[in-house]
Amino acid sequence: MQADQHRKARVIGGGIAGVAAAIALARTGWRAEVHERAAEITEVGAGLQISPNGARALEVLGILPAVEERAFRPRAAVMRDGISGFEILRVPLGDAALSRWGAPYLHIHRADLLDCLIAAARDAGVTIRTGSEVPAGLTEEDSEAPLTVVAAGARSVFAERKPAFTGQVAWRALVSSDRLPQGLIAPEATVWAGPGRHLVTYLLRGGDLVNIVAVEERSAWAEESWSEPGDADDLRQAFAGWHATVETLLAEVETCFLWGLFDRPVTLVLHPKNTVLVGDAAHPMLPFMAQGATMALEDAVTLAQCLEGREVPVALARYTRLRRDRVARVYETSRRNTRVFHMRDPVERMITRTPMVLASRLMPSVAAAQLDWLYGFDVREPA
Repeated sequence: MQADQHRKARVIGGGIAGVAAAIALARTGWRAEVHERAAEITEVGAGLQISPNGARALEVLGILPAVEERAFRPRAAVMRDGISGFEILRVPLGDAALSRWGAPYLHIHRADLLDCLIAAARDAGVTIRTGSEVPAGLTEEDSEAPLTVVAAGARSVFAERKPAFTGQVAWRALVSSDRLPQGLIAPEATVWAGPGRHLVTYLLRGGDLVNIVAVEERSAWAEESWSEPGDADDLRQAFAGWHATVETLLAEVETCFLWGLFDRPVTLVLHPKNTVLVGDAAHPMLPFMAQGATMALEDAVTLAQCLEGREVPVALARYTRLRRDRVARVYETSRRNTRVFHMRDPVERMITRTPMVLASRLMPSVAAAQLDWLYGFDVREPA
């Protein structure tokens, strides 16, 4: 579709949320321009999970086939006790995800997803300006532009409230599979849950890499940066005495990054009324539902749909109505999972986990049905 020269969108931030929004807008006739302050657009080496609702958004953006070529399809999502390894919950994915939710469940390296997005953005006529400094606030240019999309991350200076430290930090690391005993890491998305901490493992790039996200409760986070190089020995110490699979995997970690986990209430539209937030700029949340990137993709598609045939203020009001309750529900569910994953009291763990074990063993469809509201959401339906 040829861009309308009077419908210009200025997108602030060249990450997954910003580039996805630019593609969605360009595909519906907007002239989109992405401003990224870094000299080049890159992603810190780590993986992410794209559930079926996110895969449908990728389909709308026209890049699902390209992403699938570079993604890994897990056979199940599993929760295990981090120390004993006992399986608490299993939700079949793979073909079962296609059958139940009509789209695949994917694991992909962040850099691979961003590569696919950037290629699609350039094909759609999006202008990407790197080394373009993000201003400290909304400028006169933003006020006069038809549309400003803020996708500058969780610590965006545009948000009305600063994010708050959640009392948790996350290590992220990658380990080459050829350094591990064969079959050590199952082709599944696995949460290893334990007192005050948990660890997530899954495969990337055809199984050649193991992605690790390890979360620990802490009382403070003093670093100014969003992330910093982590100490692999600290990571190993935090999970010492855990299941042999975890300890064997962490023994091979050479480098890692350490994140402080922050969140704040959902903010979707700012004044002036032509300014909208997407992705982490709008709703930073704990990663305990693996929905951060997927919510950004849903935002992008919904925003473009709302703008079709509507004036900007009307469209953004509609975008807010459509997105607020959904992202708030994901936000709250992610926060609740902190308690589920990190229970310290043995009695509480038994009371909470027993129904999960029984449902997983005896009624697996019931466990999967708990995710229908999330994975079954179809962003392809006109907004």
